[in-house]
Amino acid sequence: TQLDHVLSPGVTVYYGPNAQGKTTLLEAVYLLCIARSFRAENEREVVSFPGANSGEQTLVDGTIQRDGQRIRVIVGYQPTQRSSQDGNGLGYNVRKEIRVNRLRRTAGELIGEVNAVLFSAADIELIQGPPSGRRRFLDILLSQADPLYLKELQRYNRVVQQRNQLLRLLREGRADGDELAFWDDELVREGAWITWRRHEAMRELTPACMRHHEDLSGPEENLEVEYRPSVLLGGDVDEVESNFREALAAASQRERARPVTAVGPHRDDFNLMIDGADMGMFASRGQARTLALTLRLAEAEFLASVRGEGPVVLFDDALSEMDSARRHRLLEKATRYEQVLITTTDLEQVNDFFGSGANYLHVSGGQIWPSDEHGNVGDSPVSAEDAQEDEDQAIDESA
Repeated sequence: TQLDHVLSPGVTVYYGPNAQGKTTLLEAVYLLCIARSFRAENEREVVSFPGANSGEQTLVDGTIQRDGQRIRVIVGYQPTQRSSQDGNGLGYNVRKEIRVNRLRRTAGELIGEVNAVLFSAADIELIQGPPSGRRRFLDILLSQADPLYLKELQRYNRVVQQRNQLLRLLREGRADGDELAFWDDELVREGAWITWRRHEAMRELTPACMRHHEDLSGPEENLEVEYRPSVLLGGDVDEVESNFREALAAASQRERARPVTAVGPHRDDFNLMIDGADMGMFASRGQARTLALTLRLAEAEFLASVRGEGPVVLFDDALSEMDSARRHRLLEKATRYEQVLITTTDLEQVNDFFGSGANYLHVSGGQIWPSDEHGNVGDSPVSAEDAQEDEDQAIDESA
């Protein structure tokens, strides 16, 4: 299956019933920006079962025009068959390769070329879900804002893996305790820097969250945002390192009993509180939805401030369960950015705000049909006008 689609500047609305391909379009855009799908748990899930079983290559290819420059990004997945199925019943792996303007790049080198912020119905988990989702929110934000952050985070995660393996070996009596000192030093150095960068980001995000929340909900509710690292902060990175080392020493007994690293950025969290009540525990569904939107608006503002240009804004069925007044305030804020893509099953949710000021496209059966704001669909699908030639289509083509 292949689809070529040229996006116009401004607001584009994709509408139609569920399971027709609307979210897949946003997933492709997000993948070209972030190098990962927002739906798949691992890379193999990006490739369809028929494509994987046939060994067919999967390509997401996009050209970004910015300041008179064209950036061509291709993310490709090549399935490779396994000799046996894994625990999930999958009999294949995938090899991912990224090219930017024909040159091979890592995910870390791609992230930040073009920034994206995704508003999703699943964002309610940012408020009511586990800490891992909130850590991921911070990590994606900071990785887009600063390429160095992603490199340091990847290095830190490798240290945690190595240290956890050593802790298991120590419990089994198959390693020397002196080796732990080396990995402790690595953990403290890498982890303190990540903790401090998250602290700085939260310090900037907090006033933006408070402002956006007041605009969406009114001044009656008092929002507070609290970063909760697993080690004490302090006045600078050096002080965080010192506190980190003390926390690690205090956790040594726990780590020997349960051989996993007990403190560090992989244990961090942040809380959102309204009038002193922790919204992770006490938020209504409506409050949680509004707080999640608040976080995304603050994310977009942060990226625009740090990078000097606004992100691509993606709304994946994120406007449901919202009264029209709040929806209008949200759209007014989001559409200040240059390119906004919206999916919805209910056209009236958006055309009462945009009228004829958006591009409307009906999605059905994996095809895109031109439409007006009233839902009058054209006679033929959108053509692939201005589509690129087939150069660079094979991911293993030489640069």
